[in-house]
Parts: sequence; structure tokens; C-alpha cells
Amino acid sequence: MQVLVAGATGETGRRVVQQLRDRNIPFRALVRDEQAAQAILPAGTEMVVGDVLDPTSLAAAIAGCTALICATGAKPSLDPTGPYQVDYVGTQNLVKAAKAAGIEQFVLVSSLCVSRFFHPLNLFWLVLWWKQQAEKHLAQSGLTYTIVRPGGLKNDDSDGRSLVMAPADTLFEGSVPRLKVAEACVEALLTPSSRNKIVEIVAQAEATAQPYADLFAGVV
Repeated sequence: MQVLVAGATGETGRRVVQQLRDRNIPFRALVRDEQAAQAILPAGTEMVVGDVLDPTSLAAAIAGCTALICATGAKPSLDPTGPYQVDYVGTQNLVKAAKAAGIEQFVLVSSLCVSRFFHPLNLFWLVLWWKQQAEKHLAQSGLTYTIVRPGGLKNDDSDGRSLVMAPADTLFEGSVPRLKVAEACVEALLTPSSRNKIVEIVAQAEATAQPYADLFAGVV
């Protein structure tokens, strides 16, 4: 297995990188600025310079990889095209490159509540709506996929709450540590029952901890 991580320098992406590193899974990080990325990612991380909005840069980046984890996301800004460009067009470009490269599994980090058009987050230039369009594009691409929809993202890696995993459009509130999102993405690559599924995840103090294999298998 060789994994390409898109969005590797983001808060979730850098945790994906660490998870892959901790498990000794070969990977490379797609970065736009290698010098800036060196200050963020662990020493020795293999990096490849590219941009999800530059399709010509993706072919070389993905060459030789067998899996892709996409943790990209538009940053809050005054640019109304941001979510459309990053969350939708960028994902489209990655899907096209993944198909051309024969990628065996594409894991996409999306968001809870993408199916709720009137959600307050859509005031941010329809960010949830564009994430949903990206999900649909991936699901219809013919690639083997896992779409992970996390609740509100928390940076506290010491959060000990257990993970709850549910089918699409069944969880509409809750939060989850980014570390557990990263774990779920990496585990999806190792768990056959994760394939061609949309899973929603939150963390709950009262939940019983379960192996990821059981969590994925429980989503039907």
C-alpha cells in the first residue's frame, strides 16, 4: 500500500500523516509549499508538490500510489468561490487523477449535515452543499470509496470519548476529535467493510468503545 494524502498540512491532514507514520504505512504528502510543510509535518515525510486545483500536477503526485485520503477543505475567507473550488472542483480533479492511476480506494473527509441545505454553515458560501456534490461525484465515479462525515472538529487529541459511527443522514449534531477522524480514515483503508460506504462519526462520553472493524461493519 502507498497512500497519497491531500490536504496533508491541514489540522486533520497532519493527523492522518501521523497515523500513517505510526503504523509504518508508506505514504506521501501532497503539499503546495514544501518549505512551509516542512515546518508542520514530521521530519522525513515524503512530500510531493502539487495543488488539487492544478490537474497537471496530480498525475506525478499520485503515480505509484494505491490509495488516496483527501482531507482538503476551503478555509474561511471572503472569496465566495472558495468552497466550490476547493471542496468540489479540487475533489473532482483528485477523482479524475485517481481513476487514471488505478487507485484502489479513495477516502474522503466530508462533513455531518451535508444533506441539510438550510444549515447555518451554508451561509459560508454553500460549503456543505459543495461537499455533498463532491461526495456524489466520488460515489458515481466507479472508484472504491469511503466517505467520512465527522461532526464538529476538535483539536484536543486527549479527548477520550468513544467513537460512534452511523449511516448517512442519521447524525445531525455532535463533535469529534480530529485525531479520531484521522484514525477512521486510515482504518478505512485496512477494513474491507468500510468500502463503498458513507459513515457519519461523532464522539460520545457514554458510548462503548468498539473496534473499527465492528464500527464499519455496523453501517449498512
